[in-house]
Amino acid sequence: MSGLASYPLSVIIITRNEEHNITDCLQSVKWANDLIVVDAQSSDKTVERARALTEKVFVVAWRGYGEAKNYALQHTQHDWILWLDADERVTTELTNEIQMLLDSPNKQYEAYEVARRAYFIGKWIQHCGWYPGYVVRLFRKDKVKFSTSRVHEKLEFRVEKGRLSQDLLHYTDENLFYYFSKLNRYTSLAAVDLNEQRRKFSLTDLLIKPPFLFVKMYILRRGFLDGMHGLVLSLLSAAYVFIKYAKLWERSRGSTSSTHGKA
Repeated sequence: MSGLASYPLSVIIITRNEEHNITDCLQSVKWANDLIVVDAQSSDKTVERARALTEKVFVVAWRGYGEAKNYALQHTQHDWILWLDADERVTTELTNEIQMLLDSPNKQYEAYEVARRAYFIGKWIQHCGWYPGYVVRLFRKDKVKFSTSRVHEKLEFRVEKGRLSQDLLHYTDENLFYYFSKLNRYTSLAAVDLNEQRRKFSLTDLLIKPPFLFVKMYILRRGFLDGMHGLVLSLLSAAYVFIKYAKLWERSRGSTSSTHGKA
């Protein structure tokens, strides 16, 4: 397989203050000849570093992850799309598998899912429901679209999906400081989404869902096998759910008028 930028594949990446990630992310897909970065007005060197590797860098006002990805799709030139987050890396093995698929004249599916292997605070997580954690990331753009959710957007499609055999690497949270900065931003966005969906606050959501998620991740999904990392991740995930619904409660009281945080 060649590492040259000769493959007819469009790669879309959404960024905001990802100067520590964007170069490695783009380098991992430099063999694709259409790299699109949509940046939510970063205040660091993300845009500068991205433009060193691709001309197609668009700086736009933030309107949510779903809309940003749909915007990126509008600027792609190929039928086949690979969607990446800035903290993800395509391995050599996954590169070879994707290239073989693109070279095939008779592709069986029009969307493919891939397993994500997450690196959380210095450890590859094997349990907690995080691995293999299949997500659809390779697809024909005429068959899918992104939901308009501000956070945790989803691909919407009605075609049967295939599965790639190689992992996508996800360097998710390098430390707890970084995790908590994302947690505050993401829970605020999630609460706005729930509010706009006319989801009513329920005490049951606040009291039942967080401990249920902890039991699911730590016990049922065997997070305890990941040691201290599994315990911390399960507790933090439960806290995420609690904070999300607490912020929905706050919004239901009219206690907040804006959502702080972008991509």
